[in-house]
Amino acid sequence: MSAWLSRKVSSLNLQELNEFDGSQEQKQALKELGKEFEITTEKLRSIVKQFTFEMQKGLERHGAKVAMIPSFVTGKPTGMESGTYLAIDLGGTNLRVCKVDLLGNGKVEIQQQKYIVPEAMKTGEMRQLCDFIADSVDMFLTEIDTDSYSEALQLGFTFSFPVNLRTINRGNLMQWTKGYCCTGAIGKDPGLMLQDSFRRKNMKVNVAAIVNDTVGTLMAHAYRDPTTFMGIIFGTGTNAAYFEKMDNITKWEDDITSEEMVVNMEWGAFDEERRVLPMTIYDNRLDRESINPGTHIYEKMISGMYLGEIVRNMTLGLVDRQLLFDGKSSPEMNKKWSFETSHMSAIEIDTSSDLADTQYVLETVLGIPSTTLMDREMVKTLCRLVGIRAARLSAAGVAAVMTHCNLLPQDACTAAVDGSVFEFYPHFSHNMMKALKELFGEEVEQKIKFSQSHDGSGLGAAVIAMQVSKGN
Repeated sequence: MSAWLSRKVSSLNLQELNEFDGSQEQKQALKELGKEFEITTEKLRSIVKQFTFEMQKGLERHGAKVAMIPSFVTGKPTGMESGTYLAIDLGGTNLRVCKVDLLGNGKVEIQQQKYIVPEAMKTGEMRQLCDFIADSVDMFLTEIDTDSYSEALQLGFTFSFPVNLRTINRGNLMQWTKGYCCTGAIGKDPGLMLQDSFRRKNMKVNVAAIVNDTVGTLMAHAYRDPTTFMGIIFGTGTNAAYFEKMDNITKWEDDITSEEMVVNMEWGAFDEERRVLPMTIYDNRLDRESINPGTHIYEKMISGMYLGEIVRNMTLGLVDRQLLFDGKSSPEMNKKWSFETSHMSAIEIDTSSDLADTQYVLETVLGIPSTTLMDREMVKTLCRLVGIRAARLSAAGVAAVMTHCNLLPQDACTAAVDGSVFEFYPHFSHNMMKALKELFGEEVEQKIKFSQSHDGSGLGAAVIAMQVSKGN
């Protein structure tokens, strides 16, 4: 492996690309790509400025792209609450069903089971999806033996899609994301439809709250750490929630005594007008071939569902120019979505002298007939360009919330983070913090802490169900 590629594994700049050992054409191609995917500090600042502007629009009126949806969650948990509650989390790939025992003192016991959501359920009728969820909950309750509970179990429904809430447990689905496209759902109430499935199966389960996964992540971590101000998902998709002052939610029309409420930002839809996000031809192709073209542009540039596809598009572009794999692809590489973000992770952490793990991904998994070390170094470079850009764009969203809430002069705070990209993608959190330091200075590292919140959305949904059932 070339010395330049192994020198600074968590960063990549245009000067380093100048030192690439390939042919002049390969070197020039990588320099061009490096420039396209570079997010300078100046560009970061312009993105943060636009982000805060769109946040403000979302707080002022309904129908904004960054929707800034009031969650109806107004109280912070003390950590002393207790009781037994159910939670389900419908995400991109799995349905997770949990029984949560809140024990007080910030302690919990959780029993849970994951069920794979069949692909057909993601694009079929919404009623079938709700019946699948109810069947899964029924199986789970049978396995853990809940016959001792005479009253209906209160359930928090983590539904990780944009819902315009009318109350804490009622609202209308605004649009699908993350590969879902069920019919008979847009404009309908997912909580009511799930409750109907429970009713038809004679199950003693009450949908007490519809919870976005970011809101759940925030509340779960707040049960343990009172400094938590924000919940973020960097996984299959991305989104964020934070505590907002009620006076700033000027579109709110109902009376409320609380001084603050959790706002579900739905930040994946940021800059759908493409004012500041640096879209490349590879992003445009991905967007055009996705099931929701033209929407959730920000999410498509930073989320696990999409990063590998961006790299695949870049790779094929170099193949077409005869600059990679001797101009040869493979049926698997030509297949959309075949280059998974997990492949990127494996390639990024490959430090072997011959990039053997990278060779395995390219030749064995993706079927490229043969690769040279130079090929493998080029693909690793592509992965790093896309991964670093994703982290820096992610930091822009965090910086926008910090700026909007004027957090720097305040005491240190915690952002609870869940999701496979944050947890597993190499150097992701490091590159986020590096971008934040460029924006706010070195002291920002003492002001904000990113804390991994494993499966926090399930616990958070149970905490919110508890708050609802006790009238908090």
